[in-house]
Amino acid sequence: MKRWLSRLGEAALTLWLLVTLCFVLMRAAPGGPFDVERAVTPEIQARLEARYHLDEPLPKQYLRYLGQLAQGDLGPSFQYPDYSVNELIAGGLKVSLPLGLAALLLALVVGVPLGVLAGWRAGQFSDHIASGIGLIGLALPKFVLAPLLVLCFAVWLGWLPAGGWDASEPRYAVLPVLALAAPNLAYVVRLTRASLIEVLATDYILAARARGIEGRDLLMHHALRPTLAAVVAWLAPATIALVTGSVVVEQVFAIPGIGRYFVQGALNRDYTLVLGVALTAGIAILLVNLIVDALRGWVDPRLGAARLLDE
Repeated sequence: MKRWLSRLGEAALTLWLLVTLCFVLMRAAPGGPFDVERAVTPEIQARLEARYHLDEPLPKQYLRYLGQLAQGDLGPSFQYPDYSVNELIAGGLKVSLPLGLAALLLALVVGVPLGVLAGWRAGQFSDHIASGIGLIGLALPKFVLAPLLVLCFAVWLGWLPAGGWDASEPRYAVLPVLALAAPNLAYVVRLTRASLIEVLATDYILAARARGIEGRDLLMHHALRPTLAAVVAWLAPATIALVTGSVVVEQVFAIPGIGRYFVQGALNRDYTLVLGVALTAGIAILLVNLIVDALRGWVDPRLGAARLLDE
């Protein structure tokens, strides 16, 4: 219990530092949220700034924003005056969250078996094929892969839409999910392969083989679980990669997710929108870290035992 309370305290401190850093950086950037609008009179400019409290000193703006956060209010959007930041992020999450989860699930469902096959048959033909798939996926960044997918499957073949979003049509999600999943899938293949090869060389696997355990029984009952410990640990950085990757992918495919809102908010100096998206991403990453920490204790009993001794 003490350990989890400590983790929650660290998470709260991390989120506060994230909000503070983003607040300072956004205010330090040149320009303002209304500079891109057509020229207005000084009186109208003053009214706009007063409406959003931008005429107040920065310390007062900062404390006001922290007070709003304490009430769960992310504030109004400067560029979307008809919506609050809470509403924009909630709408963006309805798109970004299913895409991210689908991409992560695809990477795991395809990548883990390929990595196990490559590691189990290291040096053989199937290993070279699986490793080649992983190498290609890592060599193509998302900002290159996404346009290539559009060119191939939308322009040349005409099988799938080139962009846009319709939640009732699953085909709109195919290309974005592939673009998000490909680099993660490649990394899962290589990580699983390396982890399995390392596990197969350990003493307890050699002892199991000495007892006559081979083939499927050795893999499923002795080698697979410790192999997956490395994959579970990878889930935390994978979440960060999905969050950052969604910014590129959602821009390419014109998807109204939180990644696209983040880019538009940064370009338009929409302070509250950028802060809201950054805070949402930070909370998501911290939650995944907590979940991954618990899963690692289940996958690798040695970690769970060590934590019990610490407590």
